[in-house]
Amino acid sequence: MALARAGEVVSNKQVLARDYIDGIPKESDMYLSTASTKLQVPEGSEAVLVKNLYLSCDPYMRGAKKPEPGRITFFAPNSPVVGYGVSKVLASGHPDFREGDLVWGITTWEEYSLITRTESLFKIHHTDVPLSYYTGILGMPGMTAYAGFYGICSPKKGDFVYISSAFGAVGQLVGQFAKLLGCYVVGSAGSKEKVEILKNKLGFDEAFNYKEEEDYDAALKRYFPQGIDIYFDNVGGKMLDAALLNMRLHGRIAVCGMISQYDLEEHQGVRNLMHLIYQRIRMEGFFVYDHYHLYPEFLETVLPYIRQGKIDYVEHITHGIETGPAALVGLFSGLNFGKSVVVLAQE
Repeated sequence: MALARAGEVVSNKQVLARDYIDGIPKESDMYLSTASTKLQVPEGSEAVLVKNLYLSCDPYMRGAKKPEPGRITFFAPNSPVVGYGVSKVLASGHPDFREGDLVWGITTWEEYSLITRTESLFKIHHTDVPLSYYTGILGMPGMTAYAGFYGICSPKKGDFVYISSAFGAVGQLVGQFAKLLGCYVVGSAGSKEKVEILKNKLGFDEAFNYKEEEDYDAALKRYFPQGIDIYFDNVGGKMLDAALLNMRLHGRIAVCGMISQYDLEEHQGVRNLMHLIYQRIRMEGFFVYDHYHLYPEFLETVLPYIRQGKIDYVEHITHGIETGPAALVGLFSGLNFGKSVVVLAQE
């Protein structure tokens, strides 16, 4: 791959947001633009100038009508969309990064980005695995699965584990971590094809299409007649309510996401919270950002699994920055099969 050099003026394709948005983005909320960009870091700045190689589409990439203090704004008027990506450093004012370094972290949806939030960048030292993996299994989703499952769920061999949205970038990893530990694992997903991949490719013991189930409580009792030890919740709402009815004594629930609730004007209530008391259940929500100090430990655990073929990972790849808006929107309607990645250039 021929990369432009620092100091050059280049044509920089971008995906810009039209305005602040509320909730799930639509393709019409974004537009393509091209700007002339000089590849330089402002004098005295500790920013890092990068060429973006891969952009990540993730469920958390939603809008808010107004910026919130301390929260990332993914969509700001006439500014590049913000998200995770894999990049190559072209120039750096930061002592920890230098030209030629490969990094992953928060970037902007354009071919070239000047990153000022360098605390969000991680150097990539292991390139014997696909670089795209650092948008998923070796990046933020992988760390989310690792921190949530091992840190929050306190798993042990023989546990009965249920994962909602199990075909997502996080869920598919939690299921495989659980199987490697010797657990019984069931996942739910939104299509017959995804259910088959969970069972036949990713090694889940069972899986079901939640869209075909009228009664979630009955479905969980069918797959967990002895109850659930660990529920890794990516959905919330009615599924969480049903899981509470099926938890075993001293069960653990890791609340990773609540995709069923994000875009409701009024969130659904959870009626079965008394079961937290009856079954002495521990339920805990978490943000991956609080666990990044575990990243070296995470790599030591996961890289050998990948190299030995003990973990599989499904990616949904599109090529070209112009495919970004459709790829992101497709994520919310279930069109992606696995981790959604937009390829801009390959190392």
